[in-house]
Amino acid sequence: MFLQQLANALTLGSIYSLIALGYTLVYGILSMINFAHAEVLMAGAFIALALAPHAPLPIVLLAAMAGAGLINVAIERLAYRPLRGISRLAPLISAIGVSIILQNTVFLFVSTQSMSFPQLVPVTPLELGPVTVSSLQAAIFASAMGLMLLLRFFIERTKLGKAMRACSDDLQAAGLMGIDASKVIALTFLIGGALGGAAGLLYGMNYGSIKYNLGFLPGAKAFTAAVLGGIGNIRGAVLGGFILGLLEVMAAGYLPDGAQWRDVLAFSVLILVLLVRPSGILGEKAAEKV
Repeated sequence: MFLQQLANALTLGSIYSLIALGYTLVYGILSMINFAHAEVLMAGAFIALALAPHAPLPIVLLAAMAGAGLINVAIERLAYRPLRGISRLAPLISAIGVSIILQNTVFLFVSTQSMSFPQLVPVTPLELGPVTVSSLQAAIFASAMGLMLLLRFFIERTKLGKAMRACSDDLQAAGLMGIDASKVIALTFLIGGALGGAAGLLYGMNYGSIKYNLGFLPGAKAFTAAVLGGIGNIRGAVLGGFILGLLEVMAAGYLPDGAQWRDVLAFSVLILVLLVRPSGILGEKAAEKV
């Protein structure tokens, strides 16, 4: 049973990790929390829902990533950039406002009820020794891991990735060295939003339905995962996502009425980490933020 629960935890943790990466990328450069990221996740899920009946999974995934990424870039350009340098509180308030606007836009113009999400992958059981994994779980985990590896390659091996790392170390110094900080920040929001859009698609596939407020709970948990691993640290976001997924699944599987307590456990972990190790498990190492 433990190995079976572990397989379930890897599926859930991979979704949390993708969402957490969106938070941690933005924080790594701007030292701000993009609280509208949860609604970008929701937007990606609805973009995927619109295309799901008409296109195969790879096309739906790319469309969800592109749409959510562009929404995130627009949010940065219209709601965050004009407030940059004023105070840290102003962008935070703006982020909450954008979050409410996006959520209510879908509420008013799309649907107020849960909408069924079609299965884009034929669900068949895969026997892996004592563990039975569905083809859907395997597809979700493989897609998430592929995106994480692609992000790592981009950050470590490309010029734009190096520019992002330079801006993470010192935004002003990077500008003095000839790096266009505004373009790098926009790129960061594009990548973070794209990861959120992919997570929205995977969330819809995993749970079979989506709703206008679906982003709140997974977004809050992913933020918990980012803090758990070390906010601003890419490896920390991935580690925190998988740890949180493991804690939730094990709580649901082994504790009495664990399914009702899993959300309480997630946020209890956040409080505990903030009290014991505010910098997270891997910490905020400036040179390794992104």
